[in-house]
Amino acid sequence: MTEQPSNELRSNELPSRRVSQQRLVGRLMEMARIGATVSGGVDRAALSAEDAAAQALMAQWGASLGLRATRDAAGNFFLRWEAGAGAPLVSGSHLDSQPTGGRYDGVFGVIAALEAVQAMQETGLAPRRPVEIVAWMNEEGSRFAPGMMGAAVYGGARALADILPVRDQAGISVEAALASTAAALPGIATRPLGGTPYAYVEAHIEQGPELERAHCPIGIVSGIQGKHTFRVTVRGEAAHAGTSTRAERRDALLAATAMVQALARVLHDEADVTKFTVGRFDVTPSAPSVVASQVIFSVDLRHPDSQELRRLSALVAPACEAAAGPCEVEVSRLSAADSLAFPAAMRARLRAAADRLGLAHRDLLSAAGHDARYLHPICPSAMLFVPSRDGVTHNEAEFTEPADLYAGACVLADVLAELAMSTGQP
Repeated sequence: MTEQPSNELRSNELPSRRVSQQRLVGRLMEMARIGATVSGGVDRAALSAEDAAAQALMAQWGASLGLRATRDAAGNFFLRWEAGAGAPLVSGSHLDSQPTGGRYDGVFGVIAALEAVQAMQETGLAPRRPVEIVAWMNEEGSRFAPGMMGAAVYGGARALADILPVRDQAGISVEAALASTAAALPGIATRPLGGTPYAYVEAHIEQGPELERAHCPIGIVSGIQGKHTFRVTVRGEAAHAGTSTRAERRDALLAATAMVQALARVLHDEADVTKFTVGRFDVTPSAPSVVASQVIFSVDLRHPDSQELRRLSALVAPACEAAAGPCEVEVSRLSAADSLAFPAAMRARLRAAADRLGLAHRDLLSAAGHDARYLHPICPSAMLFVPSRDGVTHNEAEFTEPADLYAGACVLADVLAELAMSTGQP
């Protein structure tokens, strides 16, 4: 039987009463200055100097609350509240951003978890188990592909040895970037890799329009839709743009664009449930008067039905091969994550907390991927969403109302308190 929220937490003990909207938003705005862009967004790539500075700021805030900062071999960052015994309760998200990202994606979940811990401390709660705030390494995947690397290694879905050789567009490897980040954070100790948390809860902005359209401040995430990613490498031959004939050419760029159009046709979905994206296109030698010798492009394929996603995924390589013409093509699958559903008992805790606070809520599936995907197989996990204005995200115009950020932090604080005080199963 699933344990209900502890009756030891009376209404005057709920930490939501001590959550500070001013403190929460103030920390978000202070963090947004690290990697700030001229258009009001954030460029904070994974394992960059900006990422290290963000972790240093988190460590500073954590130290003021008696929290110990550590990092693991995969670059995941933790703040630990030593309390009780046993497996830790974990909450957080990520600090890295897209190159033209917003101020809330990922970082809200980390700072909301910090606010929840501070509110618990101010309420006088003595948790029965350790509580950890986490910032997972490279959730976005904009610098190193694929994304969610740190959480995947922590959860055992990927080996550390598999991610270390991955390089960014400048040729810098994950291994080298990890070393640079560690050197920038000499005061932060190293912890063992991996673990099995008691439970995991992640707060995040919705990154879609549903909550705002419904005038609903809280989303209870039912699950995460599946996502398969690929790297397609097209090899042709460089040639002079003025002297080579059409019959002689092995134009990698023409072949690659034909492949993209072929994929758009075979993956087309009139119902607009399937999501197919080519977000990166790298051309070599990228010179105006030279026929392209190589093109590398990405494929991001998503669908909420795992069986349908696998069927569509199997079409990617054949479609590319059929459109290759005189060129060679290699299709490499980078990740294959099927859809998942979060445990009903964890979702019920979020609903109960929102109800106690008088906050409207609705269930919704996450169309975007999140680190919680890789915690789900190893411990009871859950996610809550707060609205995104106009559904805008991965964009410098990203915005969430302070009142909605506060509401999400209140729900998170109360649920974390219940879990931290619980003696049974989450």
